[in-house]
Amino acid sequence: MTEHPSAAPPGKPTSYSRVTLSRIMTAVDVNLYGTVHGGVLMKFVDDVAGAAAARHSGGTAVTAAIDEIVFSEAVRVGDLVHAHAQVNWTGQTSMEVGVRVVAERWDSAEDEPVRVATAYLVFVGVDVGGAPRAVRPVLPETPEDERRFREAEIRRAHRLAKRRAIQAHRAG
Repeated sequence: MTEHPSAAPPGKPTSYSRVTLSRIMTAVDVNLYGTVHGGVLMKFVDDVAGAAAARHSGGTAVTAAIDEIVFSEAVRVGDLVHAHAQVNWTGQTSMEVGVRVVAERWDSAEDEPVRVATAYLVFVGVDVGGAPRAVRPVLPETPEDERRFREAEIRRAHRLAKRRAIQAHRAG
């Protein structure tokens, strides 16, 4: 696991950060094709991820990057959509938040919810002046949490390698 400086607040278990937001999609949410606009879902994802990051870090956290968002099914007007988020990994000032979005179809409410999107976002804890601040470590509780933590480290390594490669290309 990643080392955290002694200035970081005491760690919190993964479950502490878990947040779910739910809403019914309406006609104002649709695109030209009659399904819910991806941007509406992206804002919903950012909202739930921000709530999880703020809860875990104990204060203000801002979106630094959307590492990945995958839309797997269309969302329709009337669907009850649930966005579930949790902090998967923490560094000194940053956190990865995983989000899973599911929809209960309005016309088949007894069926299992359908997974409609997944996303990984990076947040940074900030102080009142907007400067990065230390965030508490996340303490994985289950084998699933451990897997998410390890995969978040892989995504972070890829983000940093990509950034270095682009900088080297521009310099070269």
